[in-house]
Amino acid sequence: MAASVPTEPSVVASGTAQVSTPATTAARLAELVVRDFRNIAHGELACAAEGIVVVGENGHGKSNLIEAIAYLRLLRSARAARDRDLIRFGAAAFHLAARLEGTPAHRVTAAVDRPGRKKITLDGAEPERLTDALDALPSVAFSPRDVDLVSGAPAERRRYLDITLALSSPPYLHALRIYRGALARRNAAIREALKSGRRGREAASAMAAWEPALAEHGAVLVESRRHWVRAHADTFAAQCLAIGERGTPRLGYASAFAEGSSVADARAAIAAQLEKQREHDLRRGLTQPGPHRDDLALTLDGHELRGVGSAGQQRTAAIVLRLLEAATHRDATAVVPVLLLDDPFAELDRRRTQRILALLERMGAGQVVLCVPREDEIPPQFTRLARWQVQDGAFTRRVGA
Repeated sequence: MAASVPTEPSVVASGTAQVSTPATTAARLAELVVRDFRNIAHGELACAAEGIVVVGENGHGKSNLIEAIAYLRLLRSARAARDRDLIRFGAAAFHLAARLEGTPAHRVTAAVDRPGRKKITLDGAEPERLTDALDALPSVAFSPRDVDLVSGAPAERRRYLDITLALSSPPYLHALRIYRGALARRNAAIREALKSGRRGREAASAMAAWEPALAEHGAVLVESRRHWVRAHADTFAAQCLAIGERGTPRLGYASAFAEGSSVADARAAIAAQLEKQREHDLRRGLTQPGPHRDDLALTLDGHELRGVGSAGQQRTAAIVLRLLEAATHRDATAVVPVLLLDDPFAELDRRRTQRILALLERMGAGQVVLCVPREDEIPPQFTRLARWQVQDGAFTRRVGA
C-alpha cells in the first residue's frame, strides 16, 4: 500500500493573519467494515482519498456510521454511550475493522462483547495498553448536537478540552490518567470514612494520601488548558466573526485557582485547597477542589453564551470549537484528521454555511465523510465526492456517483 505523501507547506488562516504551517500528512479511511454496531448489522464502505457522501433519511444509520468511525479515535462512544449500548439489539458483540492510510497503523480493529470485554488490534497485534491505540484514526466530528458544548453543563466543555489536549499531547494524557485515578481513590477514601463513621485525623490521613498526585498532575492539566486557551483565544474570536457573528466573542478559562506564572504555582494552589477543604469534602461526600471543576468560558459581549446566546450564535461557537480541535491536532502531530460532518449545516443559512466551508478549506486538504438526509443538501464543494445511500442500516454505493 502506498504511503500518503506529505503536502507542501500551506498557509492557514489564524484569526485575520496568515501563518505558515509545517508540511502535513492527511489521515485517510480507505475501507471500513461495521458489524452489529447500533442499527448497522453489516456495512462495508470503500472511501476515496477525498472522501464520501452518505445520503439517507434521519434514523437510518448516518449518525451511527459517524459514531463508528469516531470510535477508532477515542475507543469509546463520542456520544458518551456505554460500550455495551453500542451493540445491535440481539447481537453478542460489535466489530469494527478499518484499513487506513497516512497513519502509523494501517489496519485497526475494535470489538466489544456484552460482558464488556474490549479488544483492539493495530496491524494485527494487541497494544500493551488501550491508550496506546488512541487516535488510531484521527478524526473530528461535527454535528448539530455540538451545541451542547456551548449550552450544556461545564462537564461537556471539560470533556472537549480533555479530548482535544489528550490526543495531541502525550504529557497531558499521562497527567489526565493519573489525576483521574487519584481523584477516584480520594473519593473512595471519603466514602469509606463516611461508611465507617471515621472522622478527624484518621479520615484526613486517608484523604491526604492521594493529594500529592492530585496536585502534581492537576497542575499540568490546569496550565495546559490555560496555555491552549491563550493560544487560541484570538482565533476563536476571529473565526466567530468570520462566520457572521456580531458583538465580541471571547474564549477563556474559568478556574478556582488564580493564574500563576508556572506549573509549580498551580501545584501549590491545588495542594493548599485540597488540605483546606478536607472537612468540607467529607461532609459533601466527594472532592470539590481541582481542575475537574473548572470550565471553558465562552462569552459574547461579556455575557455567557450559554445564557444569552441565540441558537445560531451557540451553533457558531460550537463549530469554531471543532475547527480549533482539528487545528490543534494538525499542528501538534502534523496529521490532518478526517472530518466527519454529520449534517452539520442543518438550520444554518446558506451564507453561514459557505463561510464555514471556507474555514474548513483553509485547514488544508483532508478526507471528508459527509452525511446528509437529502442530495439537495450536499454543498457544491462536496458534490464531486463518491456517493453512498443508507437505509435501515444498510449501505449501498450509488451507481455513477
